[in-house]
Formats: sequence, C-alpha cells, structure tokens
Amino acid sequence: MARPVHADEFLDPAVAFKVDAKMVQADKLRLEFTIAKGYYLYRERFKFDAEGASLGKFDIPRGKIKYDETFEKDVETYHDSLVIEIPVKANGDFKLKLTQQGCADAGLCYPPMDLVLPISVPRSASAAATTQVESPAIAPPSTSPATETVGSSVNAAQQESSRIASTLQSGRLILIVPLFFVLGLGLSFTPCVLPMVPILSFIIVGEGAAIKRSRGFFLSLSYVLGMALVYTGLGVSAGLLGEGLAAALQNPWVLSAFAALMVLLSLSMFGVYQLQMPAAVQTKLTYFSEGRRNGKMIGVFLMGAISALIVGPCVAAPLAGALVYISQTRDVVIGGSALFSMALGMGVPLLLVGMSAGSVLPRTGMWMEQIKRFFGVLMLGMAIYMISPVIPAWTQMLAWGLLFAAYAVYQGFIYKGKLASKFIAGVFFILAAVQLLGVSTGGRDVFSPLAHLTGTQVHVKFQRVRSSVELDAVLAANKDKLVMFDFYADWCVSCKEMEKLTFVEPRVKAKLDQMLLLQVDVTANNVDDKALLKRFGLFGPPGIIFFDRNGQEISGKRVIGYQNADTFLASLAAVQSQP
Repeated sequence: MARPVHADEFLDPAVAFKVDAKMVQADKLRLEFTIAKGYYLYRERFKFDAEGASLGKFDIPRGKIKYDETFEKDVETYHDSLVIEIPVKANGDFKLKLTQQGCADAGLCYPPMDLVLPISVPRSASAAATTQVESPAIAPPSTSPATETVGSSVNAAQQESSRIASTLQSGRLILIVPLFFVLGLGLSFTPCVLPMVPILSFIIVGEGAAIKRSRGFFLSLSYVLGMALVYTGLGVSAGLLGEGLAAALQNPWVLSAFAALMVLLSLSMFGVYQLQMPAAVQTKLTYFSEGRRNGKMIGVFLMGAISALIVGPCVAAPLAGALVYISQTRDVVIGGSALFSMALGMGVPLLLVGMSAGSVLPRTGMWMEQIKRFFGVLMLGMAIYMISPVIPAWTQMLAWGLLFAAYAVYQGFIYKGKLASKFIAGVFFILAAVQLLGVSTGGRDVFSPLAHLTGTQVHVKFQRVRSSVELDAVLAANKDKLVMFDFYADWCVSCKEMEKLTFVEPRVKAKLDQMLLLQVDVTANNVDDKALLKRFGLFGPPGIIFFDRNGQEISGKRVIGYQNADTFLASLAAVQSQP
C-alpha cells in the first residue's frame, strides 16, 4: 500500500514553477520556466496578455503527451524546463500577465496561477533586463543563470548562431538553402568529410583509365546524395528525439561494427576482394537501362550513405542551430531542408574529386596500386580513430604503432619504389617507433606518446559538476570569477583533441589559469546529463559555455565543436574582454 502524501510535503508553487522573464532583444521577450523534479506544467493552461504592449504571434514548444486523470484526457506536459519566446511591440516598460497551471507527480494539482511580471524594455538590442518572479510568502529563491539556447542573442550582428536561428525562423527557403549550403562548404574540410575522400577516390580510381569527367562527376554526385540523405535523417532524428541520439551512436557495439566495416572496405584496397555490386543485383538492374553502370551508381549511393553513418554528424554551430530549431518547432521541412543543403555544401570537395578524375588521380600502372594501398591504410587508421573512444589508450597507441610499422615495411621492403618511397618508409618507421616506445614505457597519450619521459606533460584541471543544481551552487559561490563550463564525453574524440592539443597550448593555458574551469562528463547520458544538455540547448559535446562574474552566460561566446589553439585564443580574448 502506497504511503500517504501530506500537503506540507509539496513545494510552494512559486518554488515548484519558477519563471524568469527578460527581453533578449528590443522586440522579443523570453520566458524561461524552471520546473522542480517531480512536477510538471500543462501546455494548454498557458495564457498570456500584456498591459502597455502588444504580443505577436508565437508558438509554445510541443510537450510530452500523457493521460491525465484530472482532465480525463491526453494532455501535453513539461518537466524540468521550458523556454517560450514571444514577439513584443512596446514603447516602454510594460506588465506581462501570465496564467499557468501545474501538478506534482505524487498527485497534487495546483489551481491556475495568475502572475503579473513587470518587464523592462531595453533601450537597445544589446541591453536586456531580467525579472525573477518570487513568492511573497517564502524567502526569495536563488536566481539560476539564464538558460541560453543556440541562436538567441542580444547582439545578432555578432553571433553566427543568432543569424542561423533568425534565418530558420523566417521560414524562407530561398534564404535558408543557400545560407546552409555555404555553411556546409565551410565545414567541408573538417573530420566530417575528409575521411570520405579516400573511399570515393578509390571508387573513381577503380573505374580505370577510360573514365570521363562526366562519369566521375555523376559517381561523386550519387555518393554525395547518399551521404546527404543519411546525414539529414540523422539530424532530423536527433532534433525530434533529443540529446540521446548522439550517445546512442557512440555505443561500443555500434562503433565496433562501423570500425569492422572500415576494415572490410580497406581489404578491398589491398586486393583481397573486388568491391562491386553482386552479379545477381547487376543482372536485375539491366532491366531498367544500363545494367552494370546503373548498378555501380546505386552501389556508390549506398556507399555514400554508409560513409555518413561511419563518420557521423559533426557538432558545429550550423548543425546545432538546426537541431534546436527542429526540437522546438517540430518543423522537419525547414530543419531538414537546412541540413540537406548543409550536407550538399559539405560534399563539394567530393564532387571536385569526381570532376578531376581525368587529370588529377592516377589510374594506371603501379601508381594506382600505391594510391589504393595508401587509401587502405587511411581506412585502417579511420577504424582505429572511430573505436578509440571505447578502448584503452595503450591499445590505441599499440594499434597506431603497428599500422605505421606495417606501412613502413611495405614502402621500404615490399614495394620497389624510388627515393620518395624510401623517405615515406623512414617517416612511418619514426612514427611507429615513437608510439611503440611510448606504450612500452608507460605512455598513455596518443597525441604525446613520449611526454611522460621528457617531463613535459601538461594538464588542465577541471572541477567536475554532475547536475544543474551543482552547477548553480558553484556559480553562486564564485561570482567574482569568469567561468568556463566544458561538456565532455569519453566517446567525444573532438573533446579529447581539445584537451590534448588546444587547452594545453601555453598561451591558452595561461588564459585558462585566470578562470574557474568547470566540466560535466556526459558519457553516461543519464538523467542529469540530459537535463544539462537540454538546459543549454546542446545535442552533445563538444560544447563550452562561458559565464560572467555575476553567474550569467555570456551571450554569443559559446564554442561549439573543435577549435585549434589560435582560434580558441580569440574566443577566450573575446570572453575576457567582457566587463
């Protein structure tokens, strides 16, 4: 029999349902609801009115559907947090009249609450006033840092994320498609795309000397379309399902399967088997038109789709903005179009590879075999890179060392090449020796395998937090310091690159030493991890949030995705220049 719940065990409604109201732009009001654990708000019970201003058309994000015994029907509810943005036309300060109603999971339903919130309208888009609603019957609750989502900015001209969000919210595909295509082009020379180049190049090279530029282009286009469709599907799914998809794709079994696929693909480049569509499938395709040529196109399309799954979506500002837009509006047409355009932009280098088939890529003689072997080595390296988040550091170092050594032996002793081949063999022998010496002497860092011997190991120490409550407590206790809050996961390779290559750079470390460094490890993807990701509108690491000396997020200064030392130095300089 369930234990009876007494009325005095429930929170005061002002504590259970905190609301923070502020003007984030001269014509935009944001309401941020912080809902206590075990409580929820009803979507259909919200009502808004204003005294001294007019409210524009707005949408309330979709909630979680549940059957409610109080109303005897399915209703939409919100747990943890909720953000609503409302267009406002006002010549000065005004009062917002808000009605809301919520319940406790334990069974208590509160009556509708009517609140009057005084709102200060900033004199410019770069200033905003915040009002914290407090209960007159209890002590004022502690103020939580403002929850910032990607694309909401107090100075849109200075923020890429704000421009992205504004373009998406306009709903004008004529603006959205070219913008995201250009953004994708900017991402084309990142780890999102570069691992696909050897796969596609091998396909082009495998066509032989007779391949024409047009044939190479259409093969590349087929590959890019396969990649773009899967990339878009993953993005839309992440937006609709939430933060858990990124972690799900980093499951050890998933990563192991993709790594094994990369190994299988590499074997075809070493001549173990021929990579082509099965003969039975090719025969059936002759019914439509060109038989094997069409079969090749479909095979390349499928290879592009598989490649997109292998490398996975990169976490960058354009992707983050589109995912937040999809999650809040459920508009898969606008969001999906943006992601598809971005994927096409990312595919431009691949199209250039296809178009250059007639002049750039060698297709005959031993050079073709050399290219194939090199691409095979790249694929094996990609397999190690993909599975690195779930295997020990010493295993990674051993795998890299053996791979480098094997390629060095091939170049130096098996392949009868010229001086250039001997030079390549020497380089890879050195790389292999460094990794193998490092792992045999206790080194555990792929990026700095001998640092433990030279005494040059540099570490940046973070204070770990595990939940929003802990974060707020630390911020409240350190209001005289600038704070950097880093989202990290063991499966996030970019996080480790930032940690090993960027944070430890002497100039960067000198600036970081002047700040309070906080970090949350979202590897487990538990309830607290998801709540923190949702609070800041992130869909996965890497992501870095900066807070000023008052514990408020510094608008427009987020770092989403990997940054090298020079770029990150500029980001830190912009943060530390804040008053």
